[in-house]
Amino acid sequence: MLEIRNLTCSYDSGFAIRNINLTVEQGEIVGIIGPNGCGKTTLLRAITGILKPQQGSVLLEKQDMARMSARDIARKIAVVSQNSEPAFLSVEEFVLLGRIPHFRKYQFFESKEDREIALEAMTLTDSLRFKDHPVECISGGEQQLALFARALAQRPKLMLLDEPTAHLDITHQSGMLDLVRKFNRKFGLTVLLVLHDLNLAAEYCHRLVLLNEGSIRKVGTPDEVIDYKIIEEVFKTVVVVEKNPLSSKPFVMIVSEEMQEKSRTYKKALP
Repeated sequence: MLEIRNLTCSYDSGFAIRNINLTVEQGEIVGIIGPNGCGKTTLLRAITGILKPQQGSVLLEKQDMARMSARDIARKIAVVSQNSEPAFLSVEEFVLLGRIPHFRKYQFFESKEDREIALEAMTLTDSLRFKDHPVECISGGEQQLALFARALAQRPKLMLLDEPTAHLDITHQSGMLDLVRKFNRKFGLTVLLVLHDLNLAAEYCHRLVLLNEGSIRKVGTPDEVIDYKIIEEVFKTVVVVEKNPLSSKPFVMIVSEEMQEKSRTYKKALP
């Protein structure tokens, strides 16, 4: 579905991601994790073309995205950002924006089919109940649902999500990622998402990409990537990694400075 070859790009500030090589197979959920400022969002911006690469290429279904039109890309890729942009639109109007890439030549208004697809997207994401509300007047969790519905209305093959659980409580976090997994399984939707929460990433993703200082440190299954030695090396903090008793996925626990000191004191007291 997506292939990134030797990708390097940078900002004027000097920060860069370098020599990124990654393949995302059709039907995968792949999580991008890493410390703040390691290049997670930068990588998504490079994939979508917002940030132009200085070196390398990004291929979507074996086509170089640099040679694809914005319209063709939008027909295949949907993006869900951290927050909805200010929109003086109702939720239904906002979701219908997802149909624009599919408008035919000289089509200026939504067709019956477009409205049916938007209705289905709102129904599936449980956003139909507030479809007439202005986007700027609904809660943050509801705005995330509206963003997700708009992305689904695009009928994409690949969905990119940048911190979809940011600022959400645990109920909305699990609800959002349950939706991602539901559509992945039901429609074969391929998903690439940025997550800060290592435990959510381990629980919901097939594979993880761990970035550090603009480069890939490790790619693999959650069990391969969420290893306490690797996590301590990259995040510079002491952790304990255990198995979730229900899913058997790795679960990261932080060890506070106080507990580290108690552990050292205890070990010194041993005969």
